[in-house]
Amino acid sequence: MRIPGPPPHTPPVYRLWWYAMRLFVALVCIFLLAPILAIVPISFSSGSFLTYPLPGFSLQWYAEVFEPRPWMFALKNSLIVGSGATVLATTLGTLAALGLAKGNLPGRSAVNAFLISPMIVPLVITAVGVYFFFARIGLNASYPGLILGHTALAVPFVVITVTATLEGFDTNLIRAGQSLGAGPLRVFRRITLPLIAPGVASGAIFAFAISFDEVVVTVFLAGPAQRTLPRQMFDGIRENISPAILAVATLLVLVALALMVTIGLLKRRSDRLRGLHG
Repeated sequence: MRIPGPPPHTPPVYRLWWYAMRLFVALVCIFLLAPILAIVPISFSSGSFLTYPLPGFSLQWYAEVFEPRPWMFALKNSLIVGSGATVLATTLGTLAALGLAKGNLPGRSAVNAFLISPMIVPLVITAVGVYFFFARIGLNASYPGLILGHTALAVPFVVITVTATLEGFDTNLIRAGQSLGAGPLRVFRRITLPLIAPGVASGAIFAFAISFDEVVVTVFLAGPAQRTLPRQMFDGIRENISPAILAVATLLVLVALALMVTIGLLKRRSDRLRGLHG
């Protein structure tokens, strides 16, 4: 794809500024991506330590990752917790976004601020508060407690994503369905949900990514039986730095890229549906 240049008949000073800004953005991207790209070659190292230059290439660390313990055990826990948190966060976040979309909701700004507060409050503070609260009701070191903790962190992302989708939603479609005798549940299932489905799916992907990558709250809430993949990586960095950690990190980078592509496709579908009903 060809990158367009500055507009024609632009003064030289502005043309220089145009190119300088794009060079600056490119350098920032390289600065942010260089550490991520640097770990990929080491994950294929035949050595036992993190060293450059590589002594040789090998898939031994990827083979270690696919052994039952500890990595596959941690991956299973991450999938269990991530799936549960995604279902709860998507359901609660979508319902909250639908309620916030109504202009006559009393205290709408306060409710919205409360819902997105987990994004603003430092994770350590949230983790400590949740730890002491769950300790009183016996939810520490359990799957339900960990799922609920991750759900609280993921709900704001679902709310923001679905709310953005509802900005272009035509409420006349709901009125038309109600005028034809459809009840609220049927209107939601046949009209509202299909139109906001790309936003809901994007929110679910964000929720899963937040849960799958969470380590701070997991350190406080998870027991040995609930050790997740980020927790295993965190413990591995503290105890024994192995290239297997970089193999896991490389696989997670690929998963993140796949999720980003999926979100981009969902956004295009949402824009297309909004154009059809606009």
